[in-house]
Amino acid sequence: MSEHHPTAPPPSDKPSKPARPYPEFPLFPHATGQWAKKIRGKMHYFGLWADPDAALKRYNEQKDALHAGRKPRPDTEGVRVWDVVNALLNHKRALVDSGELSPRMWAEYKEACDMLAKHLGKRRLVSDLGPADFTALRAKMAKRWGPVRLGNVIQRIRTVFKFAHDAGLIPASVRFGPGFVRPTKKTLRLYRAQQGPKLLTADEILRMIAAADVQLEAMILLGINVGFGMADCGKLPLTALDLERGIVDFSRPKTGIARRAILWPETVAAIRKVLVNRPEPKDPADAGLVFLTARGQSWHKDSGGSYAVHKVTGLLHKLSINGRKGLGFYTLRHVFRTVADEAHDQPSADYIMGHEIPHMSAVYRERISDERLKAVAEHVRKWLFPPQTTPGEEGKQGKEEPA
Repeated sequence: MSEHHPTAPPPSDKPSKPARPYPEFPLFPHATGQWAKKIRGKMHYFGLWADPDAALKRYNEQKDALHAGRKPRPDTEGVRVWDVVNALLNHKRALVDSGELSPRMWAEYKEACDMLAKHLGKRRLVSDLGPADFTALRAKMAKRWGPVRLGNVIQRIRTVFKFAHDAGLIPASVRFGPGFVRPTKKTLRLYRAQQGPKLLTADEILRMIAAADVQLEAMILLGINVGFGMADCGKLPLTALDLERGIVDFSRPKTGIARRAILWPETVAAIRKVLVNRPEPKDPADAGLVFLTARGQSWHKDSGGSYAVHKVTGLLHKLSINGRKGLGFYTLRHVFRTVADEAHDQPSADYIMGHEIPHMSAVYRERISDERLKAVAEHVRKWLFPPQTTPGEEGKQGKEEPA
């Protein structure tokens, strides 16, 4: 039995540091158990003691950048699905923070990324992906969604990998194969024909207005009067309204395209009722909104707008007019455009809806008069409230003017 010298340090279970494989080896064994090197005053680690060859390889790959004070490029061969998904979502989040992308669109990218990671496996190497993987993914999504949504999600997934390539995360473009494409225009036409037109009759809209509460009544009127969607109503600021003149001037939150319209007297009256009974905002950021829920919250929820959607769906179900596929609040926008086109002033209808005009006429046209906007609004109003039933006009039909 060996004796322990009283002045020697006590025995330790900690493994002793290994010697360098050879004198010129550029790394030293750090106490953390890794091969390391101090570069420009900062410690860098390159791999475990047990594998000095791998540590040296990593050092050689990164040394030029580190000695130059740059961040080393990532190991593209080891990039996994979750790496590219996170990179894309972080990039899109920065666009949301700068106001260049809506939170709703970020949520849609998140949904596509979650689907991608769940199906392929978040730890799957991107370099290992091939056409068969994306063909199977498309088949899975096609069972879950219709062709319109399927096409949108496919495009977002392709965007994930294009971004990864453009950002230098992966060395080459991903091969999706010939099958991972959006549905054809023919498929979309057949699908829309099968679904039927997304329209409501004037009688159905009047029934919705009559059965709605104060806030939903005003929203429905905005939908059919000026083609607003639920998100438009949810984000409508008080500053966009001139109720004295009956005008709304509110760029589309989704695209930022300018939009201006003339409000009907019925719409103005409904909005005034909303403002009289408007709850106190729970969040100071919502203080400038026209519409607030009974709890003082915004109607527009960027995560999906579930509250507003359920509210409208419940109303349609109550009135037994939701049997046709695809009907919802946004249907009012379809109805407005369909009826407004019969006024034979397409530029005005485009302006009211906030549609981008691709033609050169949009470059040279500096304004559209309120008279033209009013003519379109009145055309749709007469469709919804025919002269014989226009509020305040009852009893006037068939009467002769006094001589």
